[in-house]
Amino acid sequence: MAAAKRKLFLSHSHQDHAFVEKLAAVLKHHRINYWYSGTEIVGAQQWHDEIGNALAKCNWLLLVLTPAAVRSEWVKLELFHALDEHRYRKHIIPLLRKPCNFKKLSWTLNSFQRVDFTGNFDEGCRQLFRIWNIEFKPVTGSTGSRTKSKSIRKRK
Repeated sequence: MAAAKRKLFLSHSHQDHAFVEKLAAVLKHHRINYWYSGTEIVGAQQWHDEIGNALAKCNWLLLVLTPAAVRSEWVKLELFHALDEHRYRKHIIPLLRKPCNFKKLSWTLNSFQRVDFTGNFDEGCRQLFRIWNIEFKPVTGSTGSRTKSKSIRKRK
């Protein structure tokens, strides 16, 4: 799929926002189009509608797997949406951030190849970028522009 047509949805628990912000900074640095609630949703917006609109516009789901994500109703809803939509077929990528029983989210996740982020972050990024044949270049210095979430709600 052409890079211009690839848009990633970052599905995660709010408890994992630090990791997702770091990942979002790397995606931005590599000019990979993504949607992340921490930077896209501002206070007073109907966040559930914004999430639905984003899922409708995206065609890749990056699923950050942690114990908090496994417990999250919203992560489960986002995953079910992607599993049900044809454009996400073969475009769901579980990112194992912390060991967890991810089968509780969906029994289907066991059949997906996971990208391991439990160890070295840069190596996890390298594995992820190989999926799209993109050369990963570590971000030197800071982790990029780390935007604080403008949202005042906790959705997950």
